[in-house]
Amino acid sequence: MTIETQPQTRTRTKLSREQITGFWGAWTGWTLDGMDSVIYALVLSPALTELLPKSGIKATTANIGLAGSTLFGLFLIGWGLSLIWGPIADRFGRSRVLAATIFMYAIFTGAAALSQTVWQLGAFRLLAGIGIGGEWALAGTYVAEAWPEDRRKMGAGYLQTGYYAGFFLASVLNYTVAASYGWRAMFWCGMAPVAVAIVVLLRVKEPARWQKTASHLPAKRASALTPLRTIFQPPYRRRTIVNTILLTAAICGLWAGTVYAPSAILTLAKASGFAQPRAAQISSMGMGLLSLGTILGCLMAPILAERLGRKRTMAIYFAGMAVCIATSFGWAFYLPHALYPFLTVLFFLGLFGGNFAIFSLWLPEQYNTDVRVTAFAFTTSFGRFIAAGVNFALGALVSQMGTLGKPVALTAIAFVIGMLAIPFAMETRGAVLPE
Repeated sequence: MTIETQPQTRTRTKLSREQITGFWGAWTGWTLDGMDSVIYALVLSPALTELLPKSGIKATTANIGLAGSTLFGLFLIGWGLSLIWGPIADRFGRSRVLAATIFMYAIFTGAAALSQTVWQLGAFRLLAGIGIGGEWALAGTYVAEAWPEDRRKMGAGYLQTGYYAGFFLASVLNYTVAASYGWRAMFWCGMAPVAVAIVVLLRVKEPARWQKTASHLPAKRASALTPLRTIFQPPYRRRTIVNTILLTAAICGLWAGTVYAPSAILTLAKASGFAQPRAAQISSMGMGLLSLGTILGCLMAPILAERLGRKRTMAIYFAGMAVCIATSFGWAFYLPHALYPFLTVLFFLGLFGGNFAIFSLWLPEQYNTDVRVTAFAFTTSFGRFIAAGVNFALGALVSQMGTLGKPVALTAIAFVIGMLAIPFAMETRGAVLPE
């Protein structure tokens, strides 16, 4: 693939109604995807407190921590399996498959409310993960292909804010719905994306870029797995491997901090003398603060990536994540009056967590239309398998050490590894989206 460059221009092409409708469909799906992803972290303690005894396991702090990590690992495995959506979308279209991913994660998130044992909850979360993992690849690719060249980079930043707006939405629901109706009601709220899936299916058209390429696909492809093989052949092989390493580092580090942040805030709030109901509300507010920081980080990412380049900007975000994870969980968590210092660092943890917006604009620039979703889905999903193993190990460490902070702080190492891989990545600043 040849990288083409375009002259710098301040022209802003006006978006058509179809492009605006498609963006809001993708953004809303991504928002509710984020909401569904974080619901589990927010209701982890009350859900497992009820379900573990029904499963023949005592609901001790150690068992809740171990079961929580195990179930989250299963969720990440499901997310890893979502790489199947890539070849399907490259063959059959972006909008229809996008609707399918939204529908799948919504149905199985709602089904989690019916869980009577911890094993049932784990099965539902695994199946929901398959849908949730596919949404990012489909939404990110759709915006890259459907928006005009001079708008798509900021479009990637705008799109990524949706995921963290979903964090904020989940925090609001936890503050209100969960406080009044319990953890099962939170999962029922997770069925809301079904309506979005229907709208996407009926109103969002396929990007013209994909339609042009799709007309040639039957003659070019012997099987649905052809694009998966293609991304590991020249000229894509190196960039696919490097992108997978970078995404794996980002996923292992950020998710470990995110999934344990509500429990960490809850623990610190109780240590500060707050009763359980108020501590739960503070936990929700803390996650809202994390979300606000990440939204700002997502909006900054395209601007910095255009000025400094993709690689340099990613290095800044990765360094910030490493410092903030080590500082929040390794230092602030153990201070005598830890709650407010921890919340302060958590905001900056969110800010640098906006590194995922860089991937949303960077990955589509490295692959042609006929394999773009396959590459996006693979690189963003494969690392979930490794992240699942990291979470299993993390749960065991938390149980063995009897503390939450230090084991989570160790995940900062993932970003250090990621920084070592950045020099081998492909720089695409100034490039137009390849055909």
